Amino acid sequence: MSRTYDSRKTIFSPEGRLSQVEYAMEAIGNAGTAIGISSKDGVVLIGEKVTSKLLQTSTSTEKMYKIDDHVSCAVAGIMSDANILINTARVQAQRYTLLTKNQCLLSSLSNLSLYMSDPSGNNGGWKAAAIGANNQAAQSMLKQDYKDEITREEAELALKVLSKTMDSTSLTSDKLELAEV
Repeated sequence: MSRTYDSRKTIFSPEGRLSQVEYAMEAIGNAGTAIGISSKDGVVLIGEKVTSKLLQTSTSTEKMYKIDDHVSCAVAGIMSDANILINTARVQAQRYTLLTKNQCLLSSLSNLSLYMSDPSGNNGGWKAAAIGANNQAAQSMLKQDYKDEITREEAELALKVLSKTMDSTSLTSDKLELAEV
């Protein structure tokens, strides 16, 4: 009987749950870990590239995307959903730049920022955040080691945290993606 509630994202089950949102959240929990750290002179994003298929190349599993010259994002979960959001963000940034001759509004913030959103629509600003598999362990390590006045060079903390939470034993360039803003 629950199948009738699974097929539409905007229909609540009798328990008040949105199954499609729960499935998307579960997909994020099974994806490779991505970590973001906001510092006083930039934002560092690092992500674990996970190839789920034996014959899949690591280049086909991007984690980092450039939205604009000053905006990047890391994704985890269902890539088709992420691609729609990324393309929408790129179009909005380009439209804003075209109409105002300025970069989009994020650049007018007084400091560099890190934001995280999820399929339920929750979003907010963070000093440091982790998503994907092992995100709770990564988040607790970030809470322990993060300092408010961290610099971009010190934000290599993200790499340290990712190395401890990855399922793999070695960090290699084909397993990681890094972006700095």
